[in-house]
Parts: sequence; structure tokens; C-alpha cells
Amino acid sequence: MTKQNQVNLIKLSVGSESVDSLIAWQASRRARGPDGLPRHITRMWPKREAEILNGGSIYWVVKGVLQCRQRILRLDEVIGRDGIRRCAIVLDPEVIRTQSSLRRPFQGWRYLPVKDAPPDLPKGRESEETLPVELNRALAEIGVL
Repeated sequence: MTKQNQVNLIKLSVGSESVDSLIAWQASRRARGPDGLPRHITRMWPKREAEILNGGSIYWVVKGVLQCRQRILRLDEVIGRDGIRRCAIVLDPEVIRTQSSLRRPFQGWRYLPVKDAPPDLPKGRESEETLPVELNRALAEIGVL
């Protein structure tokens, strides 16, 4: 498969105040699977599984701003206590910061085509503070970001 046959996911990181709080959550035992890798459990199994597993990432929206991504390693079946089949999106533990991009709230996850994904921040800029949401929004409105 080629990059043409690759797609990403985008998801709100509900409850996260920052990328650092997302990283801290994923370090907790509750966010990790039996293999020790972070995972996100969702009700729906992605129909575009092959494209996701062809190098796709999950892009995290924190406080209304897309700020980082993680490579998706695999999709595991998880049966809940209620007997319902769910999808565990198993993630690479490395969180890669991206250029910020404002996003409106949405439910669940969405597909994010490669061409629409923000670029990673260059090496050495990963620890930069993100812009305040209001400033980020103003810059986006005038076409700077």
C-alpha cells in the first residue's frame, strides 16, 4: 500500500487540559492494555482499517486545538463486561506534537485524510507552549496559521 491508501483518525481528548495531561493519562495503568501500550477504546470498529494500519495516526484535539498525534499500531477486539464488542486503538507511546489547528467539537472519531493533517513540529520545537486558544483563533481567521 502507498500513502494514497493511508488515512488518519482525529479524536477529541476529552478531559485533557494539555498535551502533557494526555501523556500523563496514557501513562496510567487504566489507559494501557495488557501489553503495556496506551490504547483508546471506542464502540465503533473503523471500516477503513487497512488504510489506518498503513501508517496512520490518531490526531488529538485538546481544548479545541489539534495539537499532537500518535501512530496507530493495531486495532484489537475488546469485549466489555456488558458483552459488547469494542475496538481498542493501540497506540505508539510516543506523542508527536504538530502544528496547532483549531477544531470544532464533534463526537466520536473522524477520518482525517493525509492531505488535511497538520505537519509535525520540527525537531527542537516540540516542547514549545501552544498559543492561547483566543490568539490561535484570531491568527487562523486572518490566515496566518
